Parts: sequence; structure tokens; C-alpha cells
Amino acid sequence: MNVVNAAVRVHGLVKNHGRGQGRVRAVDEVDLEVPEGQTLAVMGPSGCGKSTLLHLLGGLERPSEGEVWLAGRRIDTLSERALARLRRRSVGFVFQAFHLVEELSAAENVELPALLAGRSRREARRRASLLLERVGLTGRARHLPSQLSGGQRQRIAIARALANEPLVVLADEPTGNLDTTATLDVLRIFEDLRSAGQTLVIVTHDERVAATADRLISMRDGMFVDDTRLAGTGTGWLGGLIGLEG
Repeated sequence: MNVVNAAVRVHGLVKNHGRGQGRVRAVDEVDLEVPEGQTLAVMGPSGCGKSTLLHLLGGLERPSEGEVWLAGRRIDTLSERALARLRRRSVGFVFQAFHLVEELSAAENVELPALLAGRSRREARRRASLLLERVGLTGRARHLPSQLSGGQRQRIAIARALANEPLVVLADEPTGNLDTTATLDVLRIFEDLRSAGQTLVIVTHDERVAATADRLISMRDGMFVDDTRLAGTGTGWLGGLIGLEG
């Protein structure tokens, strides 16, 4: 595989759960390269290994076999401390369930990753303010998550994922809990990120979302069964979704 300009690269990736007769191979001998700036969607039935793959790419889990590289650096062999530091600085995570800290305001949730990465409070606050404006939630900065709609919470989660200007954003069913209007809001943000050259890997069950990516991989039983580079129509993420809705 060509390492140059690859944001994420894996080779011979295997992840086993359990032991003996109860062992399940969640990811089975996967090779993957995601170039910088590409939007990749991964689809497949529940239990096929999509989320496990995403966790391996972001260093949340370690592979049973194989290699994981981020921007030309192998990460699966790093110590726990080094891996945690890399996740904070280079990977942004967006989850279906948002995973916001309920006791913190929207702004404080966005500030948190920058503070954990060692930025000053002033710098973290300034970055959070810019990101809240970017996702259209400046007016909700002091609201707690419980005071926000599902779509607003997901936009806060995306802003938080961008706090440290990550190399790659990994999203696990980011629109799974959202209605169509909120989904459009989230995809507008993803379209902006895509246009700005942000690398995105999105696991989704939503064919509307997958159809708007640069590339679509289908998984089954831990393996890739199809890898399709989607034809460019000039409409981008949002245009593709609106076309499908219409």
C-alpha cells in the first residue's frame, strides 16, 4: 500500500472477541487505506464489525493481529499513555449516543478535549467559541445537554470532535438518533468539513448518508465484500441527500 498522503492505513487487521469455541472474529484480515481528505462510508448489517473497525482505526481498541497506521505512524504498538495522547490530538470521535458530559455546558463540553491536550483555558475557550459558531449554536453555549435537542447535541459532539483540529474524524452512526431535519443539519457540517479537506470515516446504516460519500465499503462477517468509489455528481454530501429525499 502507498503510505504517502494516507491519513489512515491498516494491513492484515484482525480483531477477535472471546476464546476457544466462543471466539468471534469481528474483523477478519482487513486491508484499508484512506487518503487525506476522503470521505469514506462503511455499511453492513448489525454485528458485521463496522464499529469494531472504527474503534481500531481510532486506537480505542487494539487489534489481535495486523497493523494500524495514522499519518505514516504505526499506532497499534504504542503504549497506553502514548495512544491516549495521540487520540486526543489526532482523532475526533462522533458517536450515535453523543456522549456529552451532562454536568458541563455546551461550551464546556467543546473546551474539554483542548484542556486535556494541554491548551490554556483561554485558548480552549476561544477555540470552542469558533466551533460553536461553525455549527450554528453560539446561542446555546451555556445550555446543558439536557436542554438541547438531539440534533443540537450531535452538533455539539461534532464541535467537540474538532476541538484539537484532528487529522481524521471517525463517526459511528452519527445520524442514527436524528430526524430528517437534524440529519440535514449534521450533513451540512460534514459537507463543510469535506470541502475543507477533513478526512472522514463514517459508519452508518443510513443509505442516504452513505450515498453521499466519496467511497463506500460494505462489510459482512468482519470482511470487506465491496469497495466502491462513488461517481462524482458535483452535488456533494448535502446535494446527494436532498436529491434522495426529493
